[in-house]
Amino acid sequence: MSDRTVQTGTKAAEDASGYWTANIRIIVISLIIWALVSFGFGILLRPMLSGISVGGTDLGFWFAQQGSILVFLALIFFYAWRMNKLDREYGVEED
Repeated sequence: MSDRTVQTGTKAAEDASGYWTANIRIIVISLIIWALVSFGFGILLRPMLSGISVGGTDLGFWFAQQGSILVFLALIFFYAWRMNKLDREYGVEED
């Protein structure tokens, strides 16, 4: 009986560890995309993107003013969708 309890506890710990590892991975990927778009494209790579025109302005300026906001909103919806899927996989979804 105690072996079964230990195995169940170990399984729960492995599931929790896997859940948080996947959660942290999603967060890190989202932050990298957000930083690349807002800081990279809007500030660091702006001179390289200045020759590409979007909506009457250069692409670097567009990313700094509009693109980073749109990508941030897309990342919010992606994170919510992916976390709901991850919650279902690990059986911790909300009712």
